[in-house]
Amino acid sequence: MTRWGLGLRSKVILLSCFLFVLPWLGYEYVWEMEKYLRKGQEKTLVGTTRALATALHERPALFENASEFTDKVEKGRDLYAYNINNAIRLDGELGDWLPYENLMWHYQGAYLQTPTPSHDERDLSFKHMVGKYSQHLYAVFAITDNHVQYRGKNSLAVDRNDHLKIAIKSPHGELKNYIIATREDGWVNAFTLPELNPYTDIQGYFKRTEVGYNIELRMPLNMLGNKLGFAISDWDNNTEQRHLMATSNVNDASTLGTVLLPSPEIKRIIKGMGHSGSRIWVVDKHHRVLAQSGNIQHADGVWASSLQGDEEQGLWHDFETQFLHPLYYQILTKPPSDFLDILHDVAALQGSHIASALRGEPASNWRITPDNKAVILSAAYPIWGNDQVLGAVIAEETTNGVRTLRNKALEKLFNVIIAVMLIGTISLFFFASRISSRIRRLRDSAEQAIDEQGRVRSQLTVSEDSDEIGDLSRSFANIVNRLGGYTHYLENMSSRLSHELRTPVAVVRSSLENLQLTATEPQQQKYLTRAQEGVMRLNKLITTMSEATRLEQSINTAAREDYDLAQVVQGCMQGYALAYANAKFEVEVMSQPIPVNGSADFFAQLLDKLINNALEFTHSDRAITVKLVQHNALAILTIDNQGPALPSDIGDHIFDSMVSVRSQDKQQQPHLGLGLYIVRLITDYHRGKVSASNLPDNDGVRIEVQIPIRNS
Repeated sequence: MTRWGLGLRSKVILLSCFLFVLPWLGYEYVWEMEKYLRKGQEKTLVGTTRALATALHERPALFENASEFTDKVEKGRDLYAYNINNAIRLDGELGDWLPYENLMWHYQGAYLQTPTPSHDERDLSFKHMVGKYSQHLYAVFAITDNHVQYRGKNSLAVDRNDHLKIAIKSPHGELKNYIIATREDGWVNAFTLPELNPYTDIQGYFKRTEVGYNIELRMPLNMLGNKLGFAISDWDNNTEQRHLMATSNVNDASTLGTVLLPSPEIKRIIKGMGHSGSRIWVVDKHHRVLAQSGNIQHADGVWASSLQGDEEQGLWHDFETQFLHPLYYQILTKPPSDFLDILHDVAALQGSHIASALRGEPASNWRITPDNKAVILSAAYPIWGNDQVLGAVIAEETTNGVRTLRNKALEKLFNVIIAVMLIGTISLFFFASRISSRIRRLRDSAEQAIDEQGRVRSQLTVSEDSDEIGDLSRSFANIVNRLGGYTHYLENMSSRLSHELRTPVAVVRSSLENLQLTATEPQQQKYLTRAQEGVMRLNKLITTMSEATRLEQSINTAAREDYDLAQVVQGCMQGYALAYANAKFEVEVMSQPIPVNGSADFFAQLLDKLINNALEFTHSDRAITVKLVQHNALAILTIDNQGPALPSDIGDHIFDSMVSVRSQDKQQQPHLGLGLYIVRLITDYHRGKVSASNLPDNDGVRIEVQIPIRNS
């Protein structure tokens, strides 16, 4: 019977699945390593800010223009001069300002010097910013004004029309005022106030637009101190000023807004660190940026270049790139270089770590970019001067470098793990295959050594291996040898018994015959008769045992011949009808010849045993059905008898030697269970099969014999 289940190889492969724990352990290990790398990166970045802050300690001159005297900085009032990449062409078109458009501050009703709740931005509003390039300060004004009032062509006054007023605190601490008013679009210069003398160092351009006008200005940096303010005056006629909107009060030096220029000296100090993959900021105590260096957008290039030399070229690299990397990066993420950086160009920096540094305590902070593509580490360290915090150094780095190292480590680790898993699984598979093949050979050898009837036919092949399977093979061979000797003894026991018992049985029978001749008492005759009956039964048993032994010997030496099976069955059934006149037979035999190869005498003995067996178990009023048909290449003989059913657990063992289902207390004749055993021997001689089964209603038994038909 075939049993379905997992074989040894399947079990080994299933157990090897536990090797998949290795990638998980490797991933967890590298993830922990990444945490430690991040902590190390944080400490390194804090050390970088400490080194830069040390270079800036006790140098208050670098922070003199950083509005350290101002308690509070207000956006729009206090101006910040952004670094401009190129010189601005003064033409009023504002095309050169487009890259900085998002840095412009929008001035509206809140910046009116005379508050007007119902103010309409179409009457007056403007966008403004200042920038620094080389030795000049540039300013732009995009003004919305629904009525532009030019300066009269013949008018000597410059302040009774739309104009721009500039207030500057000079490096020497003097408050200077300038005014720009024009009669037409084009190039403009400033006038000093109150003298109204032309001042050509302040140059600009005035251009009318659909919604108002634009003004672009340029002035030298050396005329600036630390305060600067602008005011736009809106006149609708020459007699009345309608609105005055300013960045700060340009008439009062105490309320004038500050201007912060990025410090070139500080930038020179921090510039070298900008090439290390970090971005460095220096801010004053009001969080305003004094200098910036570096770009974290391209920081991963530093790591990529450092790791590029470690990459191996060749077939393995191509295989890894084409097949393994797509698999790895289902769970890994590549560090992006196109993440959104909102701090690439700002005037002020905010953050808890910066606030902590400006209180005198170093701190660091982690933040995620708005597009969730990158994690940025920031570290801040205070700058001291005269026992006061003058500002702070901020260094920023992405974790792209750490993530790149993590990915490289995981790639190499996964390569090793996959190789180990592959080699281990293949080795285990071949090892299990060898063991299972040896076990199968041992199984096949054991099955071939013993036939279906339990007789030993051949010796077991002995293995010379010294392992457990070899030891099991030798044990099986020893067991089969001992079983073969015992089986041989049992097979020869019937012939030996029959031979040894014939002489004493003959002596007993002759003695009983002589006693019966001399016995005169009726009681003696009764006992003698019973003794003779017992001797006759014993003699019949010996004859049956001898018959089975002779048949086995005859089968081994008998010559095979071709004969007509239908003719043999038909002739035998005619003889049974005469011999058993009281029995009923229903015979159905094919009229066509059924040629088979074997022995007709042996098959007649087979039929004798089956008919005798059926007669013993058939009810007296029921018929025995004998049918012989041809089905494909088989001749099928069935004998049905109505009577007791076979036990459910007997199976094909009913055809074994010394097996009988007769009730011992009811049988009248001696039986050794050799009849159906002889039937099986003859069927095997004909290379056929015999089986026994209960009839569908369990009211009888069917014996079926299948004999292969001889090919013509």
